[in-house]
Amino acid sequence: MKFSIERDLLLKPLQSLCSVVEKRQTLPILSNLLVKVEKDKLLLTATDLEVEMHTSVSVKGTDPGETTFSARKFLDICRTLPEGALIDVSQDASKITLKSGKSRFSLTTLEPSEFPSVDAVEQGVSFNISQNIFRKLIESTQFAMAQQDVRYYLNGLMLELSQKGLRCVATDGHRLAMCDSDVQINTPEVRQVIVPRKGITELARLLETTDDEIRVDVGTNHIQVVFNETTFTSKLIDGRFPEYERVVPQGGNKVVIADKELLKQSLTRVSILSNEKYRGVRFSVSDGLLRVQAHNPDQEEAEEEISIDYSGGDLEVGFNVTYFIDVLTVIPDDKVQITLLDSSSSCLIQSPGNEDCKYVVMPMRL
Repeated sequence: MKFSIERDLLLKPLQSLCSVVEKRQTLPILSNLLVKVEKDKLLLTATDLEVEMHTSVSVKGTDPGETTFSARKFLDICRTLPEGALIDVSQDASKITLKSGKSRFSLTTLEPSEFPSVDAVEQGVSFNISQNIFRKLIESTQFAMAQQDVRYYLNGLMLELSQKGLRCVATDGHRLAMCDSDVQINTPEVRQVIVPRKGITELARLLETTDDEIRVDVGTNHIQVVFNETTFTSKLIDGRFPEYERVVPQGGNKVVIADKELLKQSLTRVSILSNEKYRGVRFSVSDGLLRVQAHNPDQEEAEEEISIDYSGGDLEVGFNVTYFIDVLTVIPDDKVQITLLDSSSSCLIQSPGNEDCKYVVMPMRL
């Protein structure tokens, strides 16, 4: 095997591939890249058995071949070489040699036959979507995924495919994020799949702010996203997502409109003196005014007042301040609408007049 490539062409795909590779692997082969040369193409594959990423790059001076070697070391070598450097790679028995200018590196290899591959995505539902739309859907919801919850089906993002479009939903049992997009999907019935946290994190890294379309293939056990030169595959979580629509509060008659940035800054300051474990703050709503208060076991207190658009009677309710700030961070508009019912009911947060994204935060007893 032999090829030559400019360092700058290799760096970005290598960085994406290495994010898939876990630093601590039980199987040594999983620390390696599968490197294959065909004609003028370099094919690179990385996997951790849950997520697989495959990309191709144009190369020169090729001799066909296949091997595996350390992903991290290859990236670190390329990263530290000067810009515009030409890298010559050749294989000799059980070693791979990298040459660039007066630099020379020799890496050990493992048999490519040992490299595992994620099963092919079986026939399912396919649709096209712009990278920008898919990226916004993920960024607007992924923060609400659970982390290492025993309810394993919460440790991921649920994609709901229907003729109405694509919906992304995440919840950790205390809050919920839900966003819709009217993507054209040809499916006779509603289909729900759960993509694990690692898959969503890597996919968010790959997606760019461009209108270029990608193809998404959803099978029974896998989801695959096909870019121009890169194919991303992730296993799906085998589980049933909760009936999330029942959580979205209905009939809230106390509607608060506030300046999003002003509210976020106030909550950030008040949170400094909230209980470090429970992160609770008290919202006191009255006509035209929102008072936010926090205290902690050291008898320290914080209070902020901001003007709001509201005229629906007084109400006091407690919320986890971190959950609230997370929502305000992803809302794109200048104003935020908070719909409340009473002190023991969840609140609904969204952009005024926008039904595409909805956020639910459960109340706290303070």
